[in-house]
Amino acid sequence: MQNKILSHEQIQHKIRRIAYQIYESNVTEKKIIIAGIVGGGLNFATKLKEILEDITEADIILCTVLMDKTNPLKSGVTTSLEEKQYKNRPVVLVDDVLNSGTTLIYGVHHFLRTPLKRLKTAVLVNRNHKKYPVKADFKGISLSTSLQEQIIVEFKKQNDAVYLN
Repeated sequence: MQNKILSHEQIQHKIRRIAYQIYESNVTEKKIIIAGIVGGGLNFATKLKEILEDITEADIILCTVLMDKTNPLKSGVTTSLEEKQYKNRPVVLVDDVLNSGTTLIYGVHHFLRTPLKRLKTAVLVNRNHKKYPVKADFKGISLSTSLQEQIIVEFKKQNDAVYLN
């Protein structure tokens, strides 16, 4: 049985709030890299980019982060941008749900191989089941859930929703 945790309107509010937080921590920047992890993270990053473009003059560059979420160590992490495009720039690594931290930690590891101005993380839902020392700098909602429960994020035109299953 699915319980709706966040409605479309609530998600839009949280995305806007996170976009403003990203802007505030990068207010003097000319370029900001928004790196979305393929899947829900990329969808979330795209929405953040749209709002950031409305509220800042900075060039907001969307970066796709590719990895096999079930085995990121084996597949490795690649991005749609070349290293020189994000070198010495602020990067915000974005995913939809922070569960164990595996996906975010491998994404962070990839970006830490390059000198950056700063690296922050953003998630829509923080579940508090981390097995790695990674945190969300910007988060929409924090939920205490059991390990058996699942969070499902749906990004659909005018019908975004977050469910607890």
